[in-house]
Amino acid sequence: MPTSYSYTLSKPEPHVLVIFGASGDLSRKKLMPALAMLAARGALPDKFSIVGVALDHLQDSEFVDISLQAVPDPSPAWKEAASHFRYVEGDYGNPETFQRLSTLLKEIDDTTGTGGNRIYYLATIPGLFATVAESLKAAGCISSPDAGNFTRVVVEKPFGSDLKSAVELNRRLHACFDETQIFRIDHYLGKETVQNLLALRFANAIFEPVWNRRYIASVQVTVAESIGIEHRGAYYDRTGALRDIVQNHVMQVVALTLMEPPTAVSAQDVRDEKVKLLKSVEIINPEHAARRVVRGQYGSGVAGFQSVLAYREEDGVPEDSDTETYVAMELVVDNWRWAGMPVYVRTGKRLPDRLTEVVLEFKGVPHLAFKSRQARLLEANRLVMRIQPDEGISLRFGAKAPGESFDLRSVSMDFSYEDTFKQEPPDAYERLIHDAMIGDHMLFLRSDEVEQAWKIVDPFLDAFGHGDVPISMYRAGSWGPHEADILLARKGHAWSNP
Repeated sequence: MPTSYSYTLSKPEPHVLVIFGASGDLSRKKLMPALAMLAARGALPDKFSIVGVALDHLQDSEFVDISLQAVPDPSPAWKEAASHFRYVEGDYGNPETFQRLSTLLKEIDDTTGTGGNRIYYLATIPGLFATVAESLKAAGCISSPDAGNFTRVVVEKPFGSDLKSAVELNRRLHACFDETQIFRIDHYLGKETVQNLLALRFANAIFEPVWNRRYIASVQVTVAESIGIEHRGAYYDRTGALRDIVQNHVMQVVALTLMEPPTAVSAQDVRDEKVKLLKSVEIINPEHAARRVVRGQYGSGVAGFQSVLAYREEDGVPEDSDTETYVAMELVVDNWRWAGMPVYVRTGKRLPDRLTEVVLEFKGVPHLAFKSRQARLLEANRLVMRIQPDEGISLRFGAKAPGESFDLRSVSMDFSYEDTFKQEPPDAYERLIHDAMIGDHMLFLRSDEVEQAWKIVDPFLDAFGHGDVPISMYRAGSWGPHEADILLARKGHAWSNP
């Protein structure tokens, strides 16, 4: 019988959470709702305050109202926590802003008992990350790692726009914070089903013997979005799908799926193995990229039973834009476990469904003892790990259909997260913010991990910039350009579409 599970979260030490960009969309739509859930679960410190920092002219009371309005039905615990929130107006490049912040933080320590503990959340535009860090250091707002209190900084994505900028951002952050104080966030790692990749692989002996190139023919990672660019034309046209999704979300899922077993499920051991896996991914020459990648851009079509515009017709997008809204790539992992087995990844906007999944396609049996007409409905064995939506795991295998004749067809054995545990998985930001509060790095990115992912992606960016990889148009509501099917067909594979 399915069992209803409930989960509890430990109570962090007292601290002040400072949110830079506190009046922005990320704060209102993600951070405040996640913090409100933590409050409702009793997982915020007893001595706690939030300080919002932004350019908007707001009073403390107005910031409190924004925090409460971000939640449809705020709990009494969230209302109580919000009553202590404070706000600092100012420019991030102005030293006076940070002097006023420093004075306010000391006042909160005296009145609330937060003991000098700080978490700085950088929810600003990426170009301000280093500026904020350097201004905090200049104002004396950062404690050393061996001090009696703690200072942590949470850095949102994107972390750089290429390898060079990521290295420079790491350099500037490290001039202000120790690596142990930096929490680079990728909300995909907060998803319960991404973490279930570790459980599936390393808690079940039945999978380990076949989790390698001898039994698996290919691995596919899909991050599909049914929406378009959602009024972010100017931003998205400078970014594109490769930077926006592949360098971070996709590479993290690839690393967790293919990495070697860690010595222990700890921050250092898991991140060590992810870095080892990323270092095993072949770095190609830009001139060879065209054979390994397909870039696409959506045209007009139908999505959600509505006609939608082509990408080049969206607000803020140039009429001649060659920014990709779709990328499909073949990666090669050159290590003992996976050598010679293709890893296919794809992401795109205006695809038929919103889904993120990993598909392991197994090799066929050495000899099929059944006649071809009996096995005409038989597909390859597949293990499908659905990260979103409908989180769960499905195993596709062959079975005999009812009847006199011995006809085979593929069937599924399914695990549904919600059906089994009788609850929705916790929100990713809720989990990650709590982990930052308790100082657990496991689901955050290390500097070498970020830089290695950029090393993999940079040659493709160079090829795009040089015009070596043409844009293939695809109809909105389709699964992408035909060229992406050809990419897999060269080695006898096909995309696993729902």
